[in-house]
Amino acid sequence: MTNARYLSILNEIKKKGGSVDYDEPNKRVLIVDGLNTFIRVFSVMPTVNENGVHVGGIVGFLQSLGYAINMFNPSRVIIVFDGKGGSSRRRKIFSDYKQRRRTSYRVNRLEGLENLEDEKRSMRVQLRRIVDYLELLPVTSISVDGIEADDAIAYLTRNALGDGDKIIMSTDKDFLQLVNDNVKVWSPTRKKLYDKQSVLEEYCVTANNFIMAKVFEGDKSDNIDGVKGIATKTLVKNMPTLANEDNTYTLDEVYKYALQHKDEGGAFFVKVLQNKELLERNYKLMQLSDVDISGSTKTKLLDIVRQPINRLIKFKFESQFMEDRLFQNLPNISSWLSQTFTTLDKYAQVTNG
Repeated sequence: MTNARYLSILNEIKKKGGSVDYDEPNKRVLIVDGLNTFIRVFSVMPTVNENGVHVGGIVGFLQSLGYAINMFNPSRVIIVFDGKGGSSRRRKIFSDYKQRRRTSYRVNRLEGLENLEDEKRSMRVQLRRIVDYLELLPVTSISVDGIEADDAIAYLTRNALGDGDKIIMSTDKDFLQLVNDNVKVWSPTRKKLYDKQSVLEEYCVTANNFIMAKVFEGDKSDNIDGVKGIATKTLVKNMPTLANEDNTYTLDEVYKYALQHKDEGGAFFVKVLQNKELLERNYKLMQLSDVDISGSTKTKLLDIVRQPINRLIKFKFESQFMEDRLFQNLPNISSWLSQTFTTLDKYAQVTNG
């Protein structure tokens, strides 16, 4: 995506809706993949406070959140974390799901952390502390036992937030399958905002067919193997209609296409038909268009997003900030809070009556 096109999309997002109407908090919602954001910043920020305690996860999370808010000017922010036992449903489908994930997210040795146990302990402490900070901000935090953040974000995006703009903040490519006219994905590492056109330009498939590319490719980070020898380019070369927005493929339609063309030669169509079991497993693990969550879980998610949004409690945030000795890491915290969260607090005020 060119810089001009990126700026055009950004301006369109900010202008949409015209004048400010604080009665519409779901007009433009920023949805943050909480654990994805935390792990990303924890692993690369060696930041310590004046006492030598590693605080890179806290500082990086707040900075990343503030950057996105100031960039997209949302009317509401929802931050979603994995619930306890969130991976259990997918592990019933595939017992080795996420089993290759590193026990450490360290990129370089982090100052203040001597070994892996220190690192794990610090991650737990900082993540709990982030939750404490979020309770003092005009945002909605969500964590529901039994489901991963991916499923919660997908369900909320499609079913709970109306027809306004939604921007999902995550480096997880799985969310690209949710992109449509009202849903975009912001990748903080790539500094890229994905809309329908940019998904097509980068992956040569439309967003509504992106899941087909994923089930063939697999996902190494989640220990999901793909079909050997079939990368996305090979898939699109043999099924060019995946780049047509008018065609939304199911696996059954992919199999039908393969049967119709298998006599044309080449190993592709044979491999498709030989790997049905793998493809169907991957689809169950990776699709987000119709997430498999219980009715009670859906009700919990809906109840949470319909509750009044927390108000900004500035003095408590600053007090906690001082307690954690972060004033050297995030200077001018008072002005940062005002600049970043005042508008969101006005929307939150309306929801509190």
